[in-house]
Amino acid sequence: MTENSAAAFLQYQQIRRSHWDDIAENIKKYSTWSKGYYKRLADIYRFWIPQGRRILEIGCGGGNLLAALVPSSGVGVDFSARMIEIAQTTHPQHEWIEADAHDLRTLKGPFDVIILSDLIDDLWDVQKVFEEIRRLCHSRTRLMINAYSRVWELPLLVAGRIGAAKPRLEQNWLTVEDVTGLLGLADFEVIRAWQEVLWPFNTPLLAPLCNRFLVKLWPFKYFGLTNFILARPKPVEKTEGPPLVSVIVPARNESGNIRRILKETPQMGAGTEIVFVEGHSSDDTYETMQRETAAHPKRRVQIHRQTGIGKGDAVRLGFAAASGDVLMILDADLTVSPADLPRFYNALLSGKADFINGVRLVYPMEDQAMRFFNFLGNKFFSLSFSWLLGQSVKDTLCGTKVLWKDDYELIARNRHVFGNFDPFGDFDLLFGAARIGMKIIDMPVRYRARTYGETNISRWRHGWLLLRMVAFAARRIKFT
Repeated sequence: MTENSAAAFLQYQQIRRSHWDDIAENIKKYSTWSKGYYKRLADIYRFWIPQGRRILEIGCGGGNLLAALVPSSGVGVDFSARMIEIAQTTHPQHEWIEADAHDLRTLKGPFDVIILSDLIDDLWDVQKVFEEIRRLCHSRTRLMINAYSRVWELPLLVAGRIGAAKPRLEQNWLTVEDVTGLLGLADFEVIRAWQEVLWPFNTPLLAPLCNRFLVKLWPFKYFGLTNFILARPKPVEKTEGPPLVSVIVPARNESGNIRRILKETPQMGAGTEIVFVEGHSSDDTYETMQRETAAHPKRRVQIHRQTGIGKGDAVRLGFAAASGDVLMILDADLTVSPADLPRFYNALLSGKADFINGVRLVYPMEDQAMRFFNFLGNKFFSLSFSWLLGQSVKDTLCGTKVLWKDDYELIARNRHVFGNFDPFGDFDLLFGAARIGMKIIDMPVRYRARTYGETNISRWRHGWLLLRMVAFAARRIKFT
């Protein structure tokens, strides 16, 4: 930084530090006027950030947002000494540090979640701040940002002049595209972006209608007060040894496929274990598992009998019993070939995504692999859930899904948000992954016709159940 630019930066920061110190002196007044807005922000952050995370908030102000998230370890940073005093007095259970966002050398990470709420538009050098933050991340850290939309520039100016909002100095007014580019320069990648808060005041009936429903719909979403961005560090090459892989195989009336599963499932990473979960079969599937396992002594195998009902319950049992670091689901009907599993494994290890979702609807299928109305239903549900989750999910019901065990355990700890409503297990995983900010990527596979047995899916009964799940997800995720 040249002498002139350093002086300009110093002057910029001095003006803003004085400005925010003054606001801190009148914080109760502004909090009263903006109560509805800040309450909505807290609700949004609470939904997307599970309790018990290690959280850093840069530009924490009085600390109310950080405290509302109930972190296991909370650190708030602000360059206003007066704001830090308020935070320390109000929320002494957390750590509050007076520091400039452009220089975070004194902070020790890593953190699970880093928050910049209503901050980036007030920064001198946004890229520099992102670079400072990058040092405080681990591979699974999530960066969550919200910043004012420029369509609200005039309303916010007027609100500041009449005392209905905090008075603001000249600011950056960054678009989502601007922030995405700056994040990329600092080695972050955006997972999803969306708009929130159509009505910032705490008005009964009107505020919930605008902020929970209308702002999620076209064209109202383009008039949201604040843009939200969820990002993660770009992956780096792993240096540790290869992980152990567990392939979970739920099986009901699949006796004729067990031998092929043992023969065709490839070895991956440090080794591959197969976890069979037999689910109340009317044939000899369980006995076949025992017999074929004995005939393949070199294979690492677990065999379990399901006590609950449904594929989702079987998958959860298998995941709980698995010893691997990587968890895979393979349907026992072998409509997706076990030979495809290494591609899922490689995609996960590359860091390109946190959750690899199989897709049957890209490549041509074998004859009789999927009935026509099932195909249309899968297309409809893929579009519905892509809209609900804010990430592309081209096939919700493909059984082949791959993720890290550590991530699954976080999903499982937060399952209470959605409950055990999903008999298939696919949506339970997709909803949970989206909520904790996992990046989901689709992996196209060639879908084959079944060569043994019959499908356990009922077209109409399960189709009706899926429609109910769409409605449930809309209520619990999209319009929360």
